[in-house]
Amino acid sequence: MRYIPFTQPYGRTYARFGGRFGGTGLEHEVDQLFGTLTGSAQFPVDVYQDKINTYVRAELPGANRDSLSVEIVDGSLSIKASRQQQSAEGEETVTVSRLVALPDDVQADKVTATYENGVLTVTLPRQEEAKPRKVNVSVN
Repeated sequence: MRYIPFTQPYGRTYARFGGRFGGTGLEHEVDQLFGTLTGSAQFPVDVYQDKINTYVRAELPGANRDSLSVEIVDGSLSIKASRQQQSAEGEETVTVSRLVALPDDVQADKVTATYENGVLTVTLPRQEEAKPRKVNVSVN
């Protein structure tokens, strides 16, 4: 029998559940989920594209439309949101932010964003590829 030392994944020690396997897998996922709700971590985003657009989708429950800030800075999309949260001391403001790298073929001047039912969707139109175009020649 060979001894294989156990190391905690993600380089983080989890003491809450104790034991040899405390903090692996499920606990990490739960920490990520609830960490985003308390503002202690970045919120998750989905980035996908089709032939015409690139989309960034972020779930921001409890944020008001007025508290959202979406900016394009140096080839990156910056998303910031804040919301009011009840705590033991009273009401406090929680602010979360995320910076997403953008592809080079985005038309920054035509970006749109919608916020509906706690979901922010940013539409980033892609530049048209250089397509050959037929030029009509007229005879005088």
